[in-house]
Amino acid sequence: MAVKQAAVMKRQPHRVRRAMHRPDVPGVLPPPLQNGDRLTCPEFERRYAAMPHVKKAELIEGVVHMPTPVSNRHSAAHGQVMTWLGTYCATTPGVHLNDNATVRLDLDNEPQPDALLRLDEAHGGRSRVSADDYIEGAPELIAEITATSASYDLHDKLNAYRRNGVQEYLVWRVYDQELDWFSLQEGQYVPLEPDEEGVIRSQVFPGLWLHVPAMLQGNLAQVLTGLQKGLASDEHAAFVAQLSGKG
Repeated sequence: MAVKQAAVMKRQPHRVRRAMHRPDVPGVLPPPLQNGDRLTCPEFERRYAAMPHVKKAELIEGVVHMPTPVSNRHSAAHGQVMTWLGTYCATTPGVHLNDNATVRLDLDNEPQPDALLRLDEAHGGRSRVSADDYIEGAPELIAEITATSASYDLHDKLNAYRRNGVQEYLVWRVYDQELDWFSLQEGQYVPLEPDEEGVIRSQVFPGLWLHVPAMLQGNLAQVLTGLQKGLASDEHAAFVAQLSGKG
């Protein structure tokens, strides 16, 4: 009998350790997120919520990605993009801007884009805010800051955005000093090309103009000057009138 009791006691810690990994046990923390984990969206959210010190984690095609600390170059580029998009949003009713918001795209994808613009549902937007305050569905425009063309932003993530119907996808490759702006056309991403002045014009958000050379050079004043031309255009005025119910 003593031998049997000793065996039970010896096994007990193992059963306790196993319970620590069971999401159905109340009050027990789930395992931590790890790069490369393959998870469902609910399990990803459960583990992410249990790690408040982690500021960014994404589920792309069912695989967890946890980026390295943000470099100065990435942060500076992010600030420029947010200023550019924020200026557009401030003068365009019915358009929402989000910074690093978790987006529930589908069962295998929960990205956290650097920036996004979404059209309000009341104006035909394809995304919405859930009861628990997350964006669900495809925003109209997503912008990502990445290092080079080797990044998953231009591979698995691009495919997930394309498949879910994100209408425009902008990727600034800060180490390559290149900017890619894709438009979704017949199910494929087609690059938008700058005009003779180096300006790309959004096909989804009229008046959202970007002077690409100025953005790449960090000349925010020139970027905003170019944007102001877009905001003063007839196409932006017509879009605002439409969103305001006056068109």
